[in-house]
Formats: sequence, structure tokens, C-alpha cells
Amino acid sequence: MKPKTYLFPGTVKGSRADVPITEKIVWQAVNEAAKRAGIKKNVSPHTVRHSFATHMLEAGADLRTIQVLLGHAKLAHTTVYLHLSRRHLQAIPSPLEAIEVSSPDEVKRSRRLKKR
Repeated sequence: MKPKTYLFPGTVKGSRADVPITEKIVWQAVNEAAKRAGIKKNVSPHTVRHSFATHMLEAGADLRTIQVLLGHAKLAHTTVYLHLSRRHLQAIPSPLEAIEVSSPDEVKRSRRLKKR
């Protein structure tokens, strides 16, 4: 069958049809994949979506791209992934690292010590 509308077509009365798959099928597929991967925690389609977005961010995708791919109406909804990504947070340089520090020998002194 070559579906014209849906990438993953559903069924009607046990036969393939050009209709969307049901939520139940998606949940079953996610749970079967988790089971085969040896994941013991509860996994949902939302978990997969969340993981996908976090991995994209860690791989260098910008928030606007992730927003579009996830279908978020507001960028604020996508920013939740920022606190999930440790690599993203660790990649931000500290402003203190940009400060050039001179050695004491290189510093010009404005006054000389007077000997007594």
C-alpha cells in the first residue's frame, strides 16, 4: 500500500486504510521499543518527544528550529529544554574567562615607594 495522506496509516476493520493511526498504537509502539531497549522506567510518547528535543539542543540545534519542529506556538514553550541540557549550559563560557590578567611584574605603578 502506498498511503497518500499518512506516513503511518491506520486500519479499518483490520485492513490497512488511509486513516491516521490511533493513540493506542503509538503508546504500544513506544512501550515495545522501551522494552526491547531494556528500559525499565515508564515511557510515554511525550517522553520520546521530550528526549528528541533535548538531544537536538545538545547536538547544536537552535531553539527556533526546535520550536518549529515540535510545533510550539510560543518560543517560551520550547525554552523548557534549556534547563534539561547540561551540555548546553556547560558550553556557555564564563564572562570572567574573557578578562585578561597581567602578571604583577607587568603592572605599571603610579607611585614609587619612598624609602625612609
